[in-house]
Amino acid sequence: MNVSMIDTRHGTDNQYSFSHGNCLPYTGVPFGMNFFAPQTSNQRGSWWFHPEDRTFQGFRITHQPSPWMGDFSHMTLLPLNGAVSEPSLFHAQSSYRPEESTFNPAYLKIKTQRYQSTATLIPSMYGGMLAIDQCGADPGLGLSFPGEYTVKQIDDHTLAATLIIFSGCEDERFTFHFVCRFASSIVALEGNLQGEEGFVIARFADEVQESIHFATSFLSEDQALLNLQREANWTLPDFKAAATEQWNDYLSRIELTHHDQAQVSTFYHNFYRLFLFPQTFYEIDKDGRKMHWDTLAKTSKPGPLYTNNGFWDTYKTVYPLFSLIAVEKLEDMLEGFLNSYRESGFLPKWLSPDERGLMPGTLIDAVIADAAVKGIRPDLMPELLTAMKKAATQQSDNSNYGRQGTLDYLKYGYVPLDYHESVNHTLDYCYSDFCISQVGKQLDDTETAHYQAQSRNYQHIFDPETGFMRAKDKDGHFRPDFNDHRWGKDYAEGSAWQSSFAVYHDFAGLIDAHGGKAKFEEKLIDLCNQAPAYTTEGYGFEIHEMSEMAAIDFGQLAISNQPSFHYPYLFSYIGKPEMAQPLIKQLLTQCFNDTPKGFPGDEDNGSMAGWYLFNALGFYPVTPGTGEYVIGMPLFDQATIKLSSGKTLTIQSTPNKPQQLFVDAVALNGTSVEKLFFTHQELIAGGTIDFKLGIVPRSREWAADAYPFSLSNT
Repeated sequence: MNVSMIDTRHGTDNQYSFSHGNCLPYTGVPFGMNFFAPQTSNQRGSWWFHPEDRTFQGFRITHQPSPWMGDFSHMTLLPLNGAVSEPSLFHAQSSYRPEESTFNPAYLKIKTQRYQSTATLIPSMYGGMLAIDQCGADPGLGLSFPGEYTVKQIDDHTLAATLIIFSGCEDERFTFHFVCRFASSIVALEGNLQGEEGFVIARFADEVQESIHFATSFLSEDQALLNLQREANWTLPDFKAAATEQWNDYLSRIELTHHDQAQVSTFYHNFYRLFLFPQTFYEIDKDGRKMHWDTLAKTSKPGPLYTNNGFWDTYKTVYPLFSLIAVEKLEDMLEGFLNSYRESGFLPKWLSPDERGLMPGTLIDAVIADAAVKGIRPDLMPELLTAMKKAATQQSDNSNYGRQGTLDYLKYGYVPLDYHESVNHTLDYCYSDFCISQVGKQLDDTETAHYQAQSRNYQHIFDPETGFMRAKDKDGHFRPDFNDHRWGKDYAEGSAWQSSFAVYHDFAGLIDAHGGKAKFEEKLIDLCNQAPAYTTEGYGFEIHEMSEMAAIDFGQLAISNQPSFHYPYLFSYIGKPEMAQPLIKQLLTQCFNDTPKGFPGDEDNGSMAGWYLFNALGFYPVTPGTGEYVIGMPLFDQATIKLSSGKTLTIQSTPNKPQQLFVDAVALNGTSVEKLFFTHQELIAGGTIDFKLGIVPRSREWAADAYPFSLSNT
């Protein structure tokens, strides 16, 4: 797959009340420090781009991981010419034709109808080039600053600017440095060169064509100039070749052969999104060292750092995929996350640019445990384990950091209902305790048994009468007036239906709590076969996740949000994977496509794209931290994966027509697979997986050791 086939508008048709991905059309290098996108309206807050808008306000330099998080350190660059009646973005904006524009991961190309000039922007890790063709009379570059800013001219060709718009950062003076060098001379600067929310026009000499090198830094103006100087001799083709090569390197790591090219396109559009986040948040100094800005100490520090990532979303899919095909990046990211701990005292939960403290749990624990059992960065594991234990035992004075209700969880064995979303907190802490025990086993830690035992605390909030996880008060009483369709209050972005099956490390124990496999099977059937009903009293209004679940008829299986990602695979834990196989295929083909409406809900930093990719390949990491992938239902005729081990894994599915809805048999390297999962060691060793598909299901009895990992079975 070549990057030229990707249109970055995938999943960008969104509004506050409904999400088709809540994506932005990001151009940049993989894991770039900056991304770039056309800004079509600054009047809609975080929804500043829409694919049907025909207004172009400039190329936005952006660091927005999600509209719910917002953007930090953003500004826009607008090529223009002639007089502008007032120095503002509104008075300078132009119309453009989206259908004639290029939205590609490696470059953007837009013609402004007002100015009749064509601008091409090509990114690099820390900067890029803006080339303008048909500049027109009295040409210039408009720079729009949404916060506190300064602009100064360094020489006849070079400008430097600073911007402070920190968006909740620990450093209230967190500064973004921008420098640019024009090929022709700067002849005038218009507008206020410092202030709040300004618009500055840099006029340059009349030329038919103009090229502008630019660079950025979160460290200093000198570092920005160094970043600029390192690419001073690059031409437009050099920038394009470098960005294209980086994208093609990642996109070629999985190669598909398939009879339906629309499905192939959907796969690669999801694959592109996997390599955007987390964003690089470090730079290379004059001595070749990795350096980053410590927002707490308010100074630069050595080592890698990454930002714009919420682990509640991404631990499920993104990092397990990196462990297979991009382990070299995962190794660096783990060191970056450890640097976040060293500087803040707690492992990160939601970084943008530093800790924002959103969502339940400390689910970076699963990322660490998954790496530990796969032998990734064993040198970091002792300190990471110390960090995991700290969050499990110490309550931070700042609610952004660590677990919420830590001491009460340790006292009662659950998080009491005094805490918002207490059920999800409890279940996530149980899973994190299991993850701590998994890392401890790798290190022969003596406290492993304690955390493993504590991971069974989910039993304290399970109500056998209703078959749901329910919030309890400190006296051990369930909250009265239970409604299994009530969203919010005790549950995060869902109801009891979306929040009661998050016992990733012990589904066998959960099945026993329900009264056995037959009763659990009935519960799963009820989950899928009912209407997508919900009530709003927990929030007081309808949140967009409710609307998205209601938009598709998959019952309470709200594939629009992360808590339901593993639901189809629950059937494997009762030995009936055939009940999920048509469901997986329908979710893949009905809920995902390669258009601006390409997702059933928020994509969230690669997490939903990763769900699609895993499921389309035919397996899924239900429980990161065990090194297992539960077998599912492959979508493609053939997929060839270039593994980080240097090996190749080929997955074949035959026959593969719409009527083949079931997996009839699986073979790994010619040997029949008599279990319901693959191990990481099996996959990373490479070889061939052959799926024989069928029209009707073949039910069978499974041996005890054929089931995926559950703590109760160990």
